[in-house]
Amino acid sequence: MLLVLLALQFMACLNKKPVQTNPEEETWVSLFNGENLEGWEMKFSGQDLNVNYKNTVRAEDGILKLSYDDYDTFGDAYGHVYYHKPFSYYKIRFDYQFVGDQIEGGTPGNNRNSGIMLHSQSAASNGMDQDFPVSIEMQFLGGLEEGKERPTGNVCTPGTAVEMNGEVNYDHCISSSSETYYGDQWISAEAIVMGGESMTFIIENDTVLAFQKPQIGGGFISKAYEGEDWDRFGVGNKEEWIAKEGKILTEGYIALQAESHPINFRNLELLNLCGCKDPKAKNYKSYYVKDDPSACEY
Repeated sequence: MLLVLLALQFMACLNKKPVQTNPEEETWVSLFNGENLEGWEMKFSGQDLNVNYKNTVRAEDGILKLSYDDYDTFGDAYGHVYYHKPFSYYKIRFDYQFVGDQIEGGTPGNNRNSGIMLHSQSAASNGMDQDFPVSIEMQFLGGLEEGKERPTGNVCTPGTAVEMNGEVNYDHCISSSSETYYGDQWISAEAIVMGGESMTFIIENDTVLAFQKPQIGGGFISKAYEGEDWDRFGVGNKEEWIAKEGKILTEGYIALQAESHPINFRNLELLNLCGCKDPKAKNYKSYYVKDDPSACEY
């Protein structure tokens, strides 16, 4: 009798078909667990890797906070918090909120100014005194004066450049078409990142900026500085970056920026657009745009 039962179980296993997920259902993954900084790394200018300088980076009440409560003055303590895995084709969505006042010593232009870095170099590859990673920044700005426009969801290009209207645009920051948002309200944001093809920025469900071919730019802020701006921002290996001018950025890390004004992030979620495109696989998704055969499960 026991042998019969075992045989039946064995046959059931042989006949069992893989359970296929709904290919139309989007699988968003949370990047922040709301409780701690698991999965995140950080690098502050002048500090070793993963030193949380003056307790700037905090996980509190489901919010990832960049706070300056323990500072007397900013002191050029530029920092970035990096998700530990790189991505290529994906969507990322989240809410951000400027809070309080800028810490004393911060550059005036960084008042209600922050961002999220896309296709960034890793935290570990930053130089000791490097202020910003080579990356594509989705810049966030908050309104300062009533009636004076200050759009958010702009693009800035530390060490990079983008293409618009068929030409490389070397402007360091390019404004979006967004509204100006004042006060400490939460703002919803989304970026659609298509490898080295294009990026699209969305604010409050409105597409506010799009560009193509993110690439290494030749100058950190502008080619006009003839390399001196790399030194100014603490990039010790500028020759390596300059030699890569024009190289298309196809993937990289995601990093949240800390540059002197307190800012909060919540609901950080990512939809990977790179995966198995074989309809026969149990983990096939119809919305994938980049095929990764190694990810297929049968």
